[in-house]
Order: sequence, then structure tokens, then C-alpha cells
Amino acid sequence: MKPSELASLLAHTIPAGLPILVVGAPGVGKSQIVEQAAQAAGAHLIVSHPAVSDPTDVKGLPWVASDQHSARFLPFGDLSQALAATVQTVWFLDDLGQAPASVQASFMQLLLARRVNEHVLPSCVTFVAATNRRTDRANVGGMLEPVKSRFGAIVDLDPDLDEWCTWAMTHDISPHIIAFLRFRPELLHNFSPTADLTNSPIPRTWAHASKFMGLSLSPSVLRQAIRGAIGEGATVELFAFLEVYNELPDLDEIIKKPTGCGLLPKKLATLYAVVTGLAVKATPATLAPIVRYAERLAEDGRGEFAALLLRDIIRRTPALMSAPAFIAVLSGPLGKLIEGRR
Repeated sequence: MKPSELASLLAHTIPAGLPILVVGAPGVGKSQIVEQAAQAAGAHLIVSHPAVSDPTDVKGLPWVASDQHSARFLPFGDLSQALAATVQTVWFLDDLGQAPASVQASFMQLLLARRVNEHVLPSCVTFVAATNRRTDRANVGGMLEPVKSRFGAIVDLDPDLDEWCTWAMTHDISPHIIAFLRFRPELLHNFSPTADLTNSPIPRTWAHASKFMGLSLSPSVLRQAIRGAIGEGATVELFAFLEVYNELPDLDEIIKKPTGCGLLPKKLATLYAVVTGLAVKATPATLAPIVRYAERLAEDGRGEFAALLLRDIIRRTPALMSAPAFIAVLSGPLGKLIEGRR
């Protein structure tokens, strides 16, 4: 399931009260998508971490009643919040598969009967859980069968390059990294679990690498920092790509003279870099010449890159769709090409 498909599913299951278990590798965005889905639904979010919890966190603490002859379990923490909920609420159990069996079992009654001891969960509370896979070396020993069957569905989340680029365009991810991953899409998520103290290139670590690129680090320190974020192999390829990126045609010159700036790039790496760089520079003042350059790409038989450029502009600055230059291009052949690849 792609991130957009998971978001769509949660948009329907949260109001319906259907619990969903999301399974995926580390760093693919499980937690972030659940948080965004809760926000989109206007729901309050309770985040629990069963991996570091105790069964009493869900059961409550035994407390002697005032008559001194009986006792009851008093809720506290996340359970207390959930029992007191009066508005749509998502109770998110993050990393549930890492929890001990005793903690997993403590949620069974809540997940199915929606009650624990004498406490009944309000109908406005919906469970969503997430876990890594057993093969991810994330200390997931498995999940109790009665716990799994209490979820309405177990869905696998897989990263999607196009959707990641849409997210990256609006979250200040370096255009260098966006362009590189378009050139080498298999490196967006090349997770390789290991006991060694090294990282793999995954969506989470690419975001870390982007932050390092925004710092004023010396080239040697930057390379070491990025290697620590995404691993040696991906770093070697990224820096080889950056050498191409740094030799790009002057993007400002392209904007000044979209039809007279010389030959169009021939190498795929350069094309991805130019397209991504121009999309970042698109403003109401620069849009018209950038659109003209896109038309020039299409006229030269590179319609896919022209469509990519215009789609990136939409992703980054949706308001530019109402600009006259954009409206004009959407009504022509290039507009059909854009629609065909959205």
C-alpha cells in the first residue's frame, strides 16, 4: 500500500472506529502518516509506546476502595485520557510488535471488547497500531495471534518515489537529493538490516542527509556526516551525482533566456537536476519563462521531463496553477501529458 492509499484508508476507518495495524520497514513514514491522518480527521491523538510499557499501563493500578473491603483498578496515563475522551480520538500504538507478549496481551480486551475491567472505552476512540517486520532486526519477535485478529486489517506500507517527492517538495528537502533519487529511485529505500553501526538509505535517513546539506560544513565533514546518515555506497553515488549537478547550465540564465540558452541537456542525471532546480525557482515572476523551457523540452521529444517540471511546480506551489502562463500550457498538448502522468 502506498502512503496516499494508507492515508485514504485511515480517513475512512478512523471515523468508523475500525482498528488498523500498519506494517512496514523502519523509516518509511508509518508514524507520520498516522499522525497526519488523525489531524486530517480532526481527531485528538494519543500516542502510546507499548515497547517500553508495562501491562498495568493498560490495566490500571489496584486501589483500595473507601470501604476498605474491596478494590478497583484506577486508570492513569494514556488509558485515563482515552476513557475521558468526548471527541474523535485516535489511540496510536506505535511499535506494537516490539512489545513483550504480556503488554500485547494487555491490549486484547480493549481492542476487541473495548473495555478493561469495569472501564468502558468511549465509541469516539479508534485504535491504530504500527510495527516493523520480523526481518527488520528491530527486535520484533512476532505478535500474538489473538492480538492480530483483533485488528480490522493488517496492511503493509511501501515507500513510493513519486509520493515521496511530492512530500519532499513541501518539506525543504534539498533539491539535490530529490533530483538524485529520481535518477536512482531504487536508493529511496534500500534497507539492509545489520548488526553493524551503519545506516541504510531510507526515507528517514535521506531527510537527515538533507539537513546536513543545509549546514555550512566543509566538503570533507559533509561527506562523512552524510555517510553516517545513508551509508557508504549511497554516499559515493550521491557525491558523484553532485559533481554533475554542480556543472549544470546556469538556471538563472535559462530563466532569462528559455529559448536561447544553448543546447538542452543530454544526460539523464543532468535533466533530472535541471528540472528539479527550475521547479524550486518557480515564482509568479519566473513562471512564464520556466513554462516556455518546459515547452521546449516537449518539442525536443522530452515530454516526460517537461511534464515532471510542471508537476513539480504544482506540488511545490499549487497557487501557480492559476497563473496565466500555467493555464495556457494546461490547455495545450503538454497539459494532456501532465494529466496522463499525475
